[in-house]
Amino acid sequence: MSDHAPRRINPWIIAITVMIATFMEVLDTSVANVALPHIAGNLSATVEETTWVLTSYLVANAVVLPLGGYFSSLMGRKRFYILCVSLFTAASLLCGIAPSLGWLIFFRILQGLGGGGLQPISQAILVETFPHEKRGAAMAFYGMGVVLAPIIGPVLGGWITDNFSWHWIFLINIPVGFLSIALTTSLVFDPPTFHRISLKDNKFDYFGIGIITLGLASLEIVLDEGQRKDWFTSGFIVFFAILAVAALVFAVLYELKKKRPIVDLRLLKDRTFAVAALMLFVLGFVLYGSLALLPIFLQTLLGYTAVLSGWVLSPGGMAVMAMMPVVAVLLKRVDTRWLIGIGFVFCGLGLIQMSGFNLQVDFRTAMESRIVQSMGFAFLFVPINVMAFQHIPHEKTSYATGLMNLLRNIGGSSGIAIATTMLARRAQFHQANLIGNLAPGNPAYQGFMDRAAQLGVLRGGLSPADATRMAQGSAYGLVIRQSTMMAFADTFLFMGVICFLLLPLLLLIRKSRATGPVMID
Repeated sequence: MSDHAPRRINPWIIAITVMIATFMEVLDTSVANVALPHIAGNLSATVEETTWVLTSYLVANAVVLPLGGYFSSLMGRKRFYILCVSLFTAASLLCGIAPSLGWLIFFRILQGLGGGGLQPISQAILVETFPHEKRGAAMAFYGMGVVLAPIIGPVLGGWITDNFSWHWIFLINIPVGFLSIALTTSLVFDPPTFHRISLKDNKFDYFGIGIITLGLASLEIVLDEGQRKDWFTSGFIVFFAILAVAALVFAVLYELKKKRPIVDLRLLKDRTFAVAALMLFVLGFVLYGSLALLPIFLQTLLGYTAVLSGWVLSPGGMAVMAMMPVVAVLLKRVDTRWLIGIGFVFCGLGLIQMSGFNLQVDFRTAMESRIVQSMGFAFLFVPINVMAFQHIPHEKTSYATGLMNLLRNIGGSSGIAIATTMLARRAQFHQANLIGNLAPGNPAYQGFMDRAAQLGVLRGGLSPADATRMAQGSAYGLVIRQSTMMAFADTFLFMGVICFLLLPLLLLIRKSRATGPVMID
């Protein structure tokens, strides 16, 4: 069958087709998180060792993201997309039957390589499929799945692991992958305007791909392993940090000299695209950073189960889905800058609300704060991309989508790394301050000790000495909980302030509405 469409196909069917595999891929970035303890126990490894199941996927994913435009130009967009889905599906099967941790990590790398090309190529396919006036609605529909996937991932992963086994978080991808391949083969075609480049005229740039791969892989390792290894006190982290900087700086200089670069950094010369790219980086930062922290807060400090903490997050996903069609309509009537500004205000307000949490916060308050933040996401994903692609040439669409997805991916990794580091450091800071209150001369402390010790003697049947030790342990436990709570508040506030600091950047871009290509990450 020809790569070019022989007949007119309803574009909404194509939108559903490309969303299937992309939803599956985005889901896999978070679905394995809650299964790590089960994987560790089953494969005779430590939980720390199993974190490479997550890291290896993110590294491979980041490597392929900026290369999608190059490979689709060589192979054809449809063929490259089917290859990515096929590799992702086959790797999912291998992950599900992996006999050891080493093999699982290797298969996760293959899975990440297949998944990395799905989002940017899906977006490029949609741009070619829909007329300009309908792209906002199409990307809003597509965005519902992309935004919802990382939200339901931990809940779905926990449910599957508890009720079946960790193997099924990978095996469920197989029928979805086959469905995607079948639909893509019969429904998706490269447009007549799409032209492939020839290897005769453009030699395969092994060196360029190699240096970009080395730089991005090293950067992801630094971001994912930094907190666990205490950052630059670790020789391992220092080595990969130096390697990342050297490789990426060299890659930038190398790519700028190429006539047909693998990653077209010249796109950043467009001021509007550059500002949009920075905003998408920050959006990934606060989205994944808060998504990593909120379940930890709910489960460790409030005692929520994995499923219950998921119910705190889920209404936020519902809010995004409800608001996406509204945003799509507003895109045609309202200046994009206003929508982006509203989005960052909502996102910042939601995070600042979270910074006001305490150890007695109720389910409804936590849920409402997440909904406010998620309302901001609904106003950001599509409008940022409307703004970004206003002046991008049609033939550069695949390169631009790859670059935007890469920046969102790095923003997400940076958000998780910085948020977890800040949480640990601020908890130590607050603990050092609060521990000074545990002194015999402090009336409040002495009153707590007397009451707790008396309770231990009267109700627990303890000796006075044992009751005193129990009271001291209780007091120290309260300090740990309170210092951790204050650290969460500081970190949420930090991310909220970042959202407001981005608002002046909107003054750097020209007025725009949804009349050109629209993307969503």
